[in-house]
Amino acid sequence: MNNLNFFNTLIMKKHQTQVRVRYSETDQMGVVYHGNYVPYFEIGRVEWLRNKGISYKSMEESGIGLPIVSMQINYKKSARYDELLTIHTTFKSQSSVKIEFDCEIYNEANELLTTAVFILVFISLKTGRPTAPPDYILELFKTME
Repeated sequence: MNNLNFFNTLIMKKHQTQVRVRYSETDQMGVVYHGNYVPYFEIGRVEWLRNKGISYKSMEESGIGLPIVSMQINYKKSARYDELLTIHTTFKSQSSVKIEFDCEIYNEANELLTTAVFILVFISLKTGRPTAPPDYILELFKTME
């Protein structure tokens, strides 16, 4: 793979989106409640898909779901009310029915706050069983090899 292809592939695998911490997402200690990081990461994954031309809503309307089957979150530093957070979402790998993402959240000072790894499985919404990704998603995966 030449350098240009390498960097194009790297760009395809990564996406950034931002979210501002709302007051309702903080706890009594004035920091983001730990459970509220999961929705931030979900925003990142949905925007990663949207950036690649994939609508999560359309995918579900076609009968395909993408539930989380595994997540690992490491909290490094707390986010606080009104901070603008940048969510980095990176495609890590895929198999016949799974997709894996590495995720990071940074604050406005570019300090790493949280890291996470998510594994999701493509399922048929009709049967609830694992299924192969739609062809258009398989084509996307090929561009990231």
